[in-house]
Amino acid sequence: MAMTGVLRPGHAVVRVLDLDESVKFYTDVMGLKETGRDNSGRVYFKCNDERDHNSFIIRKADRAGMDCFGFKVAGQAALAELEGNLRNLGVTTERVAAGEMLETGERVRFKVPTGHTIELYAEKSDVGNGLGYVDPEAWLENQKGINPVRMDHCLMYGGDIDGTRKIFEEALGFSLVERVKLEDGTTDLATWLTCSHKAHDIAMVRHAEDDKLHHVSFLLDTWEQVLRAADIMSMHRVSIDIGPTRHGITRGTTIYFFDPSGNRMETFCGGYQWYPDMQPTTWTWEEVGRGIFYHDRKLNPTFLSVVT
Repeated sequence: MAMTGVLRPGHAVVRVLDLDESVKFYTDVMGLKETGRDNSGRVYFKCNDERDHNSFIIRKADRAGMDCFGFKVAGQAALAELEGNLRNLGVTTERVAAGEMLETGERVRFKVPTGHTIELYAEKSDVGNGLGYVDPEAWLENQKGINPVRMDHCLMYGGDIDGTRKIFEEALGFSLVERVKLEDGTTDLATWLTCSHKAHDIAMVRHAEDDKLHHVSFLLDTWEQVLRAADIMSMHRVSIDIGPTRHGITRGTTIYFFDPSGNRMETFCGGYQWYPDMQPTTWTWEEVGRGIFYHDRKLNPTFLSVVT
């Protein structure tokens, strides 16, 4: 499909309790590449095959969680058009000056009904993936840790997921890919949305508290790399929530685990390709366990209850 409007997830800004411990974790265990630090104390990282300067940013705080989730859009004209769409829906927006975030252009910031802060931007410095743009090799040698391809998506918990979905669909052009219904068969418990050909670029679950992070996800290329990630987590005594296993929803393979501050992260692989002529997939309440964890066919308690 033509990539216009919102292109992809661009950055997640996550709060951590101990900055030094977290930098070591994300560098040595996750294998992210540190790309800079700013005067406000934020530390910037990118993944293996990303060309933009940063995709994952941490800052020290007294509680864990996510400050914001950002999407890259297809140029300044798209940024202005999308901001106009948001305002037409009654969403209040603000502009954040270029350079406030390292190597990142002006951002449009707004809150969605679930309480989360979302950002749109058109410009982030291209620092390359280390392979070059002329006659590149297939991959870089001697990489640390899990070494994900890219920051892939996030799952947000909050109350009004219907209102948030409306904004993503009507203002930003996202499409509904999958959903889980509550016991009444009508109300959505969870929805998975895409702005691309991926099975999802953002997801949300109905929850009593707003502005909660369930997880940020990092993409791996193969199931074998997911298994290797589990080995690395065990070597470093990382707290694993569940996995390696498969989702029924999206059909991706997964491990959920926690960073040293208690933020849940995911390594993810696979998932089907989605196109605009496809109907959304619906999961019933009776099959939600199989939808989330296809092999176990049931949900584990921490997956439902632990958020930051």
